[in-house]
Amino acid sequence: MVRDDLYIAVPSFFRCPISLDVMKSPVSLCTGVTYDRTSIQRWLDDGNNTCPATMQVLHTKDFVPNRTLHRLIQIWSDSLRPHRVDSVDSDSPSSPSELPARDQVSDLIQCMDSEPSSASSLDSLSKIARFAAESDENRKFLASSDGFMSLLVDFIGGGDNAVDGAQIGVLEQAVRIIHLLLDDEIQGREELMRWMLKKTGRDCLASLLVVLQQGSADARIASARILESIAVNAEAKFLISEKDGLLSELLKLTGPEKDPTLIEAGLSCLIAVSTPRKVKVRLVHLGAVKWLSKLLGDPNSATSTIEKVLKVLEMASSVKEGRAKICEDGKCVAGIVQRLLKVSGAATEHAVTILWSVCYLFKERAAQEAVAKANGLTKILLLMQSNCSPAVRQMSADLLKIFRVNSKSVISCYDTKTTHIMPF
Repeated sequence: MVRDDLYIAVPSFFRCPISLDVMKSPVSLCTGVTYDRTSIQRWLDDGNNTCPATMQVLHTKDFVPNRTLHRLIQIWSDSLRPHRVDSVDSDSPSSPSELPARDQVSDLIQCMDSEPSSASSLDSLSKIARFAAESDENRKFLASSDGFMSLLVDFIGGGDNAVDGAQIGVLEQAVRIIHLLLDDEIQGREELMRWMLKKTGRDCLASLLVVLQQGSADARIASARILESIAVNAEAKFLISEKDGLLSELLKLTGPEKDPTLIEAGLSCLIAVSTPRKVKVRLVHLGAVKWLSKLLGDPNSATSTIEKVLKVLEMASSVKEGRAKICEDGKCVAGIVQRLLKVSGAATEHAVTILWSVCYLFKERAAQEAVAKANGLTKILLLMQSNCSPAVRQMSADLLKIFRVNSKSVISCYDTKTTHIMPF
């Protein structure tokens, strides 16, 4: 890696063992080895069933995001970039190796209190973010520092939510730190919700929206996860959903071309916020079904992503407006049918619930025709032979009734020795 004609040494554990490039979205296999998501997904899609580094046979091909490593890579990467504005001294940030001690962190917090929008505050927040990313003990120390979380909330909600480089830099660092403290359940979510949504003239939601629109990828992830964390009750969900542009921006995070970690952060936040009916309707009107249908049809989507997509669609199917949009989009219904039995137990349950809602409970004719066209009946029959939950089995039986499938026609389609369909 080169910057200003100088070669920058990349820590070896930041490199993907397959591509040897710095990982953009590190994920870990069941063997404990971490790879860049794109590289390992390509390896698995090629039919391999071993860990490339250890050559151990994988008992599961699922992988989990390595969030700690992702944060460390982002902090290291940020340290190599010049500041956004000329007014900030490019030599002011300390090197990632110059981690401040606890007493120095306490001094930094005290200094920030006087000039929350100054360049020195940006530098202080950057140092504190590196300190927080270093260990659980450091995060616990920050969370227990008197008034620190309240100060961070002041940074986010204070001022006029300016969009200049220095202000965005301050907002990014503040949300990173809060996210680090929330990520390990160090900071109480209800307490943070009260601080961020209290009516004191401050507008934290506006600042989080600015970060979602203009911040770096990891800052946008942090913002989405903060919103997810503070959506602890109906009032908080309504306040978040009613902020102009916020739901729309969260939906944009789920575009198929986005970073997978960013997509999952957006989906998780939408799931947390959209439990009230009013919010579901608003999300549908924003075009959520069309967005999610594209993501559902993306062959590169990870298991956890598909599970979340189907969960949001399940929530949308519980309101009339959502069912109408699902039925209008033939690709959406076909995508739901295609994912049956092919992703995970959770994904299958979400998919069956959607089909049961639109086809059986509300008897949407367009959806029934789309399911039949997508060979959904065969999938439902196979599902009933699988080791599914009682709830899924019952919904599948209900769907078969809708399609007027009787026991004789079922037996005529399948070998009677291997087919076990519940009589009805």
